[in-house]
Amino acid sequence: MSTAEKRQSNGEAEEDDDDDDGDGHGLDAWERTYTDERSWEALQEDESGLLRPIDNKIIHHAQYRRRLRSLSTTAARIQKGLIRFLYIVVDLSRAASEMDFRPSRMVVIVKHVEAFVREFFDRNPLSQIGLVTIKDGVAHSLTELGGSPESHIKALMGKMECSGDSSLQNALNLVQGYLDQIPSYGHREVLILCSALSTCDPGDIMETIKQCKKSKIRCSVIGLSAEMFICKHLCQETGGIYSVAMDEVHFKELMLEHAPPPPAIAEFAIANLIKMGFPQRVAEGSISICSCHKEAKVGDGYICPRCKARVCELPTECRVCGLTLVSSPHLARSYHHLFPIVPFDEVSPRQNVLHHRPPKTCFGCQQSLLNPGNKPSLCVACPKCKQYFCIDCDIIYMRACITAQAVTALDIHSQSPLMKNEEYCCRLLCFPAAIRL
Repeated sequence: MSTAEKRQSNGEAEEDDDDDDGDGHGLDAWERTYTDERSWEALQEDESGLLRPIDNKIIHHAQYRRRLRSLSTTAARIQKGLIRFLYIVVDLSRAASEMDFRPSRMVVIVKHVEAFVREFFDRNPLSQIGLVTIKDGVAHSLTELGGSPESHIKALMGKMECSGDSSLQNALNLVQGYLDQIPSYGHREVLILCSALSTCDPGDIMETIKQCKKSKIRCSVIGLSAEMFICKHLCQETGGIYSVAMDEVHFKELMLEHAPPPPAIAEFAIANLIKMGFPQRVAEGSISICSCHKEAKVGDGYICPRCKARVCELPTECRVCGLTLVSSPHLARSYHHLFPIVPFDEVSPRQNVLHHRPPKTCFGCQQSLLNPGNKPSLCVACPKCKQYFCIDCDIIYMRACITAQAVTALDIHSQSPLMKNEEYCCRLLCFPAAIRL
């Protein structure tokens, strides 16, 4: 090869390297795979026919209001269980190592189980969760029923390994043995996160499904691959919900749908009186034997008012006398299931244009309600005073007033002729603003 040909080949190689660096903006090949894949899904068409990035803020707000609207419309007609005992069964067979969910199914499951556990206890403060894993055809109890989200998350993070086959029957037998010990007032539920397309069972799984139905256990399944007949049959027999996730975002939405209390089974809808105790917090520096861990601990605990035994977390059941132990904030946070908040009315940009004087600023935070070009954006309106609020104020109002105490006070003040309508929302928005600061 001549010197000129060598120079030409070296020049072409340098140009190729420069092109790669310019297209990737300094990213490695594996990073460009995550950046460039399905980038067209981040675009949407506006009213004028032009493409623009999707506004994730509006999408999040729409999902939040859809979930809130479903709760407010059904709570008045359907009785729901406030004390739930839920077992989350995580399939850690070899199918969980598949990479159709990036970076793998197992990582996606653990990530969203962590978010679900926190959301579950936020909506169900009197309920308890337990974790079960399926690996090598055997079901293992990862954590017992408890009310501490941190302990469940820590235990799940330490067991991120996939191997062997999945066994749905072994998982149901293990969970049924635990839930049969639950008192009659508790609502027994199982949420199975299934990655495999088959189940390797030691016996007749149909008999196991009949036993779960007889024990009043509500089984729901979320699949990460394709639909399975046995999972669908399990959910139909026990009154659960079966769904298959299409992607990670869809999987997250399907999991969060199980956070609110489901409709109560007819036999459990009868009102029962439950004896509860309100324990006192242990003084700092005091040493006592913990009934949960069977060891001596210093501070950070609660004393049962009946037998004076020590427990680590609330809500729980005393291991010595069997008394249900809760705190008063837990009961207050469960109040919103009985009297749901009435949501604000949505006002679309097209409705704003029809008004002679469309709103320009939010009544709560005084921020502009106009998009670039002085076009009205999506906002909400109070059904009582007809004032307009932005999306952020709407979400803060709903989350901060979840116990419905502010709405109840609002209805009382509305009967007073000494207070103007504009002051209702002012008082209502002051409370969320104080939390925000």
